[in-house]
Amino acid sequence: MGELIQIGAALCILAAFTLNQLGKAGQKSLGYLVLNAAGSGVLCEIAVAQHQWGFTMLEGVWCAVSLVSLLYGRVGRSRAPDRDRPGSISRNST
Repeated sequence: MGELIQIGAALCILAAFTLNQLGKAGQKSLGYLVLNAAGSGVLCEIAVAQHQWGFTMLEGVWCAVSLVSLLYGRVGRSRAPDRDRPGSISRNST
């Protein structure tokens, strides 16, 4: 059961990353932040229980940054990357 929880938490973080990379969720979107906070929060708790301090630090900071963004209203100000905005770097530019 414990491994299923770990896998679920890791999948939350990977889903947020994948959605961001596909341009479906910006780094400040609600979905991205909730997935990151939930996944990293669970993994941090597991790491604390297992005395894995490096992993605790990594996941704890990841969770804290996501929660601060959620709590202080930084949600929604950044949607998926706007690659066609003037001045933005485009993959198609030469």
